[in-house]
Amino acid sequence: MALLSSSSRCRSACGRATSRRSRTVRVECMLTTKQLRSAAAALAASATLALAGPALADLNVYEAEAGGEFGIGSAMQYGEADVQGRDFSGQDLRRSNFTSADCRNANFKGSNLQGAYFIKAVTFRTNFEDANLSDVLMDRATMVEANLRNAVLQRAVFTRSDLKDAVVEGADFTNALLDKTQVMALCKYADGTNPVTGVSTRKSLGCGSQRRYKASYPSNPDGPQVADDEKDAFRKTLPVYRQ
Repeated sequence: MALLSSSSRCRSACGRATSRRSRTVRVECMLTTKQLRSAAAALAASATLALAGPALADLNVYEAEAGGEFGIGSAMQYGEADVQGRDFSGQDLRRSNFTSADCRNANFKGSNLQGAYFIKAVTFRTNFEDANLSDVLMDRATMVEANLRNAVLQRAVFTRSDLKDAVVEGADFTNALLDKTQVMALCKYADGTNPVTGVSTRKSLGCGSQRRYKASYPSNPDGPQVADDEKDAFRKTLPVYRQ
């Protein structure tokens, strides 16, 4: 109020200053008015921040404590993060985001990564042993020498990914999408049976005859389709928006 009153007095003085001698006074009054208006705007902005500050802080604390997406505590965000060598073993990381993350030498052994995002991620020598990688999007990822021993990779997408020298003993690639050249490379040494699903690694990759290879991918309408119980299991992992 005091700032507004001072501004009004200055405008009145400027209006009365009509002579040549008083032009200097008018200019000074105009400058003073601008300064007062700037001070009033700054004061109003400070008051707004003072009121919003605690509310925003409380919201940030709430989100941090809730964890994950929709408060379910599993969909964590590591997009473009540097998580080299970090230990994620045995964690619930369903639908988590590791897009373009640097996961070199990280440990995901025994973790539940169903539906997670590893698009363009670097997983050089990353340990995915015994992990659940079903429905994972790992296209265009660098998976050189990654450890996929006994991992469940059903319906995962690995198109344009580099799995050179990856350990796939006991891995289940049922209904997964891989480039033809990548499948041919893996079939040269793929072996073992997944201890969880009981599926042969070579069979899940479609290693063998051309006929079996063509019928081993869901993109082929005559190939194997996802079972209803697998669809139901995936739906149960989705967040509930409304009751």
